[in-house]
Amino acid sequence: MKLKLIIILSLITTSSFSQIKLEGVVKDSIGNPLELANVVAINQETNVLDSYGITTDEGKYKLSLNKNTSYKLQVSYIGMKTFEELIQTTTVDIDKNIVMAADNALDAVEITYEMPVTIKGDTLIYNADSFKNGTERKLEDILEKLPGVEINDDGQIEVEGQRVNKLMVDGKDFFDGDTKLAVKNIPSNAVDKVQVLKNFTEVAQLSSVTNNQDNYAINIKLKEGKKNFWFGNVTAGGGSAPDDPLYILQPKLFYYSPKYSINVLGDLNNLGEPALSRQDLRGFGGGFRSPSASSGTNLSLGNNSLGFLSTQNNRAQDIVNKMAASNFSYSPNKALDFSGFAIFNSNRVDMVELNSVKYTDPELGIPDEETIESTRQRSDVGLLKLTAAYKPNPDNQLEYDFLGRMTKESQDRNLASSVIGKTIQFEENSPYSINQNMKYYYTLNENNIFAFEALHLLQDEDPFYNAFLEDKTAYMNTAERLGLDDDQAGYDINQERRVKTNQLDAKVDYWNILNAKSNLNFTFGTILSRQDFDSNIFQVLDDESIFVPTPIINDGLSENDIKYNFSDIYLGVHYRLKLGIFTFTPGLSGHAYGNSNNQFGETYTDNFFRVLPDFETRIQFKKSESLTLRYNMRNQFTDVTTLARGIVLNSFNSIQIGNPRLENALTNNISLFYRSFNLFNYTNVYARVNYTNAIGQIRTLSNFDSVIRTNTFFNSEFADETFSSFGRIQRTFGKIRGSLRASFNYSKFNQVVQGSRSINENYRQSYTPEIRSNFREAPNFRVSYSYSVNDNKQGGRSTQFITHAPRFRFDAYIWKSFTFLTNFTYNSQSDPNGGSPQIFKMWDASLSYRKTKDSKWEYQIKGTNLLDTNSQIRNGNNNVSVFSTEYLIQPRFLTLRVRYEI
Repeated sequence: MKLKLIIILSLITTSSFSQIKLEGVVKDSIGNPLELANVVAINQETNVLDSYGITTDEGKYKLSLNKNTSYKLQVSYIGMKTFEELIQTTTVDIDKNIVMAADNALDAVEITYEMPVTIKGDTLIYNADSFKNGTERKLEDILEKLPGVEINDDGQIEVEGQRVNKLMVDGKDFFDGDTKLAVKNIPSNAVDKVQVLKNFTEVAQLSSVTNNQDNYAINIKLKEGKKNFWFGNVTAGGGSAPDDPLYILQPKLFYYSPKYSINVLGDLNNLGEPALSRQDLRGFGGGFRSPSASSGTNLSLGNNSLGFLSTQNNRAQDIVNKMAASNFSYSPNKALDFSGFAIFNSNRVDMVELNSVKYTDPELGIPDEETIESTRQRSDVGLLKLTAAYKPNPDNQLEYDFLGRMTKESQDRNLASSVIGKTIQFEENSPYSINQNMKYYYTLNENNIFAFEALHLLQDEDPFYNAFLEDKTAYMNTAERLGLDDDQAGYDINQERRVKTNQLDAKVDYWNILNAKSNLNFTFGTILSRQDFDSNIFQVLDDESIFVPTPIINDGLSENDIKYNFSDIYLGVHYRLKLGIFTFTPGLSGHAYGNSNNQFGETYTDNFFRVLPDFETRIQFKKSESLTLRYNMRNQFTDVTTLARGIVLNSFNSIQIGNPRLENALTNNISLFYRSFNLFNYTNVYARVNYTNAIGQIRTLSNFDSVIRTNTFFNSEFADETFSSFGRIQRTFGKIRGSLRASFNYSKFNQVVQGSRSINENYRQSYTPEIRSNFREAPNFRVSYSYSVNDNKQGGRSTQFITHAPRFRFDAYIWKSFTFLTNFTYNSQSDPNGGSPQIFKMWDASLSYRKTKDSKWEYQIKGTNLLDTNSQIRNGNNNVSVFSTEYLIQPRFLTLRVRYEI
């Protein structure tokens, strides 16, 4: 590792000392500096664009050029004659000011070389070919080379620290609501331009009255040869494994024309390379946003899924994935647009986990536990979204969205515990949901704008749980409390649950534009929600008959039949004022809340009125530099299962008893954001600080019988706090880009364990420096090092986890035919028990052959987990324990693949 770092640093040093600087100021004929002028230097010997820059607001530019080389300097600016001059570099830096003359001619100016980066208003345009070096195969490979653009660990796009939620191809939605499918599937050779749309809004009528500074979208412009023709690729391959043959088949087909587009994606493999994980699908909302998102009310609908881990090849022994997805758009005329997508995704996952769990305070008498668990998960998910948009004129816009989701999931779990013996568990769930969204925007005149938004959700969940405990002795106390029949070979416990949700979220907005610098916004909205929850516990006896137990705890209530109604009717007002570089947006909303739950013949109500203030101040220092301060007060309401009085089995060792008298929690949230993207020196800075103070937060009152936990809930009278900060700075030096990410998080919350108040505090800090190259001819590298510290204070126990994680990536385009890629990850975690560090290594590599850059056939040999690492270890903590988990993972795989470009 040290040798590699020395070689890399030597390359950087050599590259840096072999260049000189050309800098100066670009002005017009009367001496005014010209901002955003394009400056390029073209190598006269190779006829290649060697360096480029964009002038600052003071007209400054700076280029890095090779020594003793002849260049043509070219400067362009809208409305000015293109400036050209031949220059000869020596071994010293050059200062050169440039004066541009006005161009009164109407003839178009021919630009021989395209700028790698240009700015048009709020749109940042990257010329994709300027950043390619031949190793790219998908959109992701291009995006991660663009200054200011990042692909995070979840595969989502971030621009200047803000997540991009919308990606389009030639202006048409591509699987609206998620960017991962685009990042992983759009072929890199089809991409001409990447347009980053800042201050993005899909409703032009609202662009002048709403704050859109945090809204980013990306539009991919296709190369001319890819339009009106099918394009894409098909990848197929296979290999051998100890148990089953390996296979992969991934067709990706695209068609774009002015009127319609069709995209078809497929994936079939057992290599642990899922196109979409369950975690991705769970967050795939199709671009839906609740109308009440900024109202100050948060209403939880709960999560009754089976809690699968996301399918990753570094946490599973076997993964089989199937996916079929299609996206379309159709515009019969300029006023009407139809679009949508359909996705079917199927996962089969086998996992083995070895867990070591230690609880908060040794004096509480909760024994530490060692477990071995094998799990088989099955999940089938179907999504269908349809959208219609009608815009007959600039003053009217009508939209309708439909999103349907159907899931069938199950898992079998075999658990061996050092405390409670062997347990066999089975879970299944077949939920569905239907989201419908209606929006209408109407501009009465230049001073009055109206908007209506409504979202309706219909959801049905039916989780079933079964556990068979062989060791009756270890579970005897809990069985007695649950009222189980003890005269059986083991305890066969079952629970049926049903949660039905029906919710309407709607609002009407009115904007009165007072003048060019200020406007008033009035909002009238409502949230109407109904949740029904039924559950029952039963025991299957040895003779297969059904026994319904009567618990000796919780007043004998083992069933639930609860109806929970919630309503919020609110009126909000906001005033927006621009004063120079400042934009102030103070506001408040008045809420009339009504919620009630009816169960066991009793009705519990809580009706009240509350005013929630909010405030935002934005300082726009420059077009690309801003500081934003936000404050809001929010009301948080729980879901129906937390209110249910009857016993609920989250699992055989986690028993829940709800509290029908729970009230809302009130939170105060304050945040500070700073963004800066300097195209003069390609420095990108993003920093965020958040603080939240919660009053009346719903917390748990936990009692343990051995490791079996019973939870009830209460509104804590103690304030809970969270503080988080994150910062990233990125700087480009010629072909080298360096970055540093740092974060710090602190949280404190209160709970009651074994009748005693427990204050839990967590401190997390992490630092990740990274350096990478983007040479067009030479091989490229990416080196990062992550250092993180996790300190926990839980009751009477303190623990600390320290992680060291260097990463190295290398790619090379060799002899214009071969592409070599390799990734190496090293992870070392400290043992909280004082033992040796726990080390995890992963090395992947591939070698591809393509006769020429434009050849349709490509052949690849790929190896994953080349070190044949057996397991991955992850240390962590929750609200009552710290744990160390070892996941057995897939072995070394070698596969041969063929890719055909269409």
